Amino acid sequence: MRPSVFIFAVAKRAASLSALMVVVSCQSLPGGRAPAPVTSQGERYDMLITNGRVIDGTGAAWFYGDVAVRGGRIVAVAPRGALRANQAREVVDASGLAVAPGFIDIQGHSGGFLLNGDARVVGKVSQGVTTEILGEGSTPAPMSASELATRPAGDTLSRGFASPHGFDYWLTTMERRGISINVGSFVGGSTLRAYGMGLASGRASGEKLDAMRSALALAMQDGAFGLATALIYPPGVFASTEELVDVVKSMAPYGGLYITHMRSEGDQLLEAVDEAVRIGREGGVPVEIFHLKAGGLRNHAKGPQSIARINAARAAGLDVQANMYPYTAGGTGLTSCLPPNAQEDGLLFQRLADPAERARLRAEIERPTSAWENLCELAGAEGVLIARLNSDSLSQYSGKRLSEIAAARGTDWIETAMTLILAERNRVETIYFLMSEENVALNLQQPWMKIGTDAAGHDPEKSSGLVHPRAYGTFPRILGKYARNEGVLPLEDAVRKMTSATARRLGITDRGLLTVGMHADIVLFDPTTIIDSATYDEPHRVSTGVRATYVNGVAVWKDGAHTGATPGRAVRGPGYGRIVP
Repeated sequence: MRPSVFIFAVAKRAASLSALMVVVSCQSLPGGRAPAPVTSQGERYDMLITNGRVIDGTGAAWFYGDVAVRGGRIVAVAPRGALRANQAREVVDASGLAVAPGFIDIQGHSGGFLLNGDARVVGKVSQGVTTEILGEGSTPAPMSASELATRPAGDTLSRGFASPHGFDYWLTTMERRGISINVGSFVGGSTLRAYGMGLASGRASGEKLDAMRSALALAMQDGAFGLATALIYPPGVFASTEELVDVVKSMAPYGGLYITHMRSEGDQLLEAVDEAVRIGREGGVPVEIFHLKAGGLRNHAKGPQSIARINAARAAGLDVQANMYPYTAGGTGLTSCLPPNAQEDGLLFQRLADPAERARLRAEIERPTSAWENLCELAGAEGVLIARLNSDSLSQYSGKRLSEIAAARGTDWIETAMTLILAERNRVETIYFLMSEENVALNLQQPWMKIGTDAAGHDPEKSSGLVHPRAYGTFPRILGKYARNEGVLPLEDAVRKMTSATARRLGITDRGLLTVGMHADIVLFDPTTIIDSATYDEPHRVSTGVRATYVNGVAVWKDGAHTGATPGRAVRGPGYGRIVP
């Protein structure tokens, strides 16, 4: 049985200045047992955070208060001094600090670290992130029988992913391994497409479509938050609007959310917004747009227009919202400069090695015959930063612009890009400078905006090469640059967009607020100093100002270092455990 939410309560005793005021919503513990009432006498706490500026995640004004934690839950939020320090095992003096709910990253990519890598995800907890949501485009599960057949016989993980409830197996495996943050996920749209269609183009229909819909429904029962598409990348790009409508209908009874990296963020941005709205309207599901942006100088004016499209849809009664990261550059693969059919059937490298196919791809890049988004063309070769190259013959070009590499090799950018991809035999991590500061600020001001890093949680002591600075700086950058320094939005609203707005969007009822009964995901930060330190040239720098990050009441980041603790848990969507005929 899922936790139920009790009615908002205010307990106030006017007869005494020292009386306790618990100002919060209260949520039941597992098994329907409510937290014991907290009084000013006779109770003990595992931890008491005192003297801080409490920013509770609702968007309301901060106040000086104390927060008490017991058993990994918040058991009291009270005015400063109302709770007795001698009742707590540990007292944390938060004088001069803000005390806020832990930040929820709605678009993370730390799945590899959490499953079989460095599950401390230092780059995230150092920002105050306590929960990360995975799934943009791809997830390990659901895995089809044909995909399983390509894996080694002893691959027990893949066998679990290919089971009927492989999505639950994935989430449970991460939790049992020991992770520093909470983790949940959408079903990857490209994964689901490959489940039914492999890497082939064409619309799914008949048994293949039924298989995709059934797999999505089972994943929703396992706790997926919905379907997350990435429609500029194969094989997701091969899915038609009509196919996506048919697929998302299967998750509507489970409260599923359709979240999408749209088909275009540049020349066809407005049409892509319209497509997302249509999928939500005809599929009967709410819509969330990943990292809303207007890419390419010629498209910057479409930023306000895309906001107007979203507001018009909302005015018409459709639940459409968005999220973002606060940078003017995006990050993805260099393969985004090739037409999608280059990767059809998984034959990208064979095509790049074939002179005739290579000539065909060049012709399509120079004179496109179909609608697709060429990020190199939008950014210009001088706006394309190659993050890292691994081969000995090319490593000298890591951290250089595509235009520089092309000039050094005496070829144009198209030939250079194809050569790099073929030599590396991967997508080649790339940063594209595409957006405007004006649109970043405008997006942050929208009431329906939420925050995601679109990045993994790297460890600066173990990582090398360039990554997008959003991996280390997204949340502190908003709090420091945009809220404090530039006044783009109030600090309390910035925190709301990072916490309760995301929790509510995902149907997570027991995180995202500093209220009684909530899991004790808490971040302490200095509002006067918090700021990002990572840059495009030197990205592996943790941010400044986050003093402590607590996950389920346990400190994972404190005084500039990871504690080594791994108290994270799997979080699941509103369809978890629900069986729909």
